[in-house]
Amino acid sequence: MEPQKPVRKLQALKEQTMAGLKEVAELAGVSTATVSRVLGNKPHVRPEVREKVLQAVQQLEYRPNLVARSLRSQQSSTIGLIVSDIRNPFFTAISRAVEDYAHEQGFSVFLCNTDENPDKELIYLNLMRDENVAGVIFSPTRQTAQKFTARQIGIPTVIIDREVAANQVDVVLINNIAAACQLAEHLITNGYRRIGGLFGEASTTGRQRRQGLEEALESHGLLPVPELIRYVAPKIQAGQAAALELLAHADPPDALFTSNSLLTAGALLAIQQKGLSIPGDVALVGFDETSWSTLVQPPITLIAQPTEEIGRTATDLLLKRIEDPQRAARTVILQAQLMARGSSAPRHPNN
Repeated sequence: MEPQKPVRKLQALKEQTMAGLKEVAELAGVSTATVSRVLGNKPHVRPEVREKVLQAVQQLEYRPNLVARSLRSQQSSTIGLIVSDIRNPFFTAISRAVEDYAHEQGFSVFLCNTDENPDKELIYLNLMRDENVAGVIFSPTRQTAQKFTARQIGIPTVIIDREVAANQVDVVLINNIAAACQLAEHLITNGYRRIGGLFGEASTTGRQRRQGLEEALESHGLLPVPELIRYVAPKIQAGQAAALELLAHADPPDALFTSNSLLTAGALLAIQQKGLSIPGDVALVGFDETSWSTLVQPPITLIAQPTEEIGRTATDLLLKRIEDPQRAARTVILQAQLMARGSSAPRHPNN
């Protein structure tokens, strides 16, 4: 039996790559203007007509052209998020918080990963402009942070995790120097004196956390040991290799201090590879809560950053900036928390 006419029409329309407004209108038996009114949730559309249009939309799997819509209205419903390494649990958690809050406010998130590469960063910033995003949240590379101006981005911007030279942009971060000083003070109070440090080489954050470590040492009359400090790529393998070097030193450190969770994981692997005990042979402390930090024995002492609050605060600031581009810039400094655990337990007097 020959298919019914509506069925033939539906099959033919669905063979197209993407249904358009015209096809939806044809299937529903209404004008394209009516379809637009329904999709825009406008008033003065009869309930039965609205229902027919929505059924046609569902049958044809119609997706509005959001880029064209944003060009017409000059208002995009997408924001950009550019992070340095999505494999870093710190940025993974922030990305989730940004996406959750943006979704609550009716926005989608366009995520890019730079690997701390300024060239890659520039490509993605240009892409954000080309895609006409409403605004962008990003953690700049050290090179960009040092010469940053809001004008060079050209769209509403919020900076996370990194300090920038300019003061005309919204920024969300923690006080890295104070947090690192607190973590080092914890080690010193527990009897550790020869502290080695692994710090990310690609951003201002690593340098600030080294400064916090050195300020804590000096406040206790201790001298930093330059040969026990390494700036490395913020990756597990780099952290492991650098920690192995420090542990092989003629006078090795009695504690390792790391500036992010990937370096902490690398240091832990190095300690295990050397067959050393924590904290008996060497203590281990770092930054950022992870899913594994309390699963290993002993659990890892760390500075937990408020990733949920960072993500939501940055998104809120960006949406306010989109709504009012002339509002005064804000720097929001959030509080981190020391999580003291077994990996830095008080040092035995005989050690």
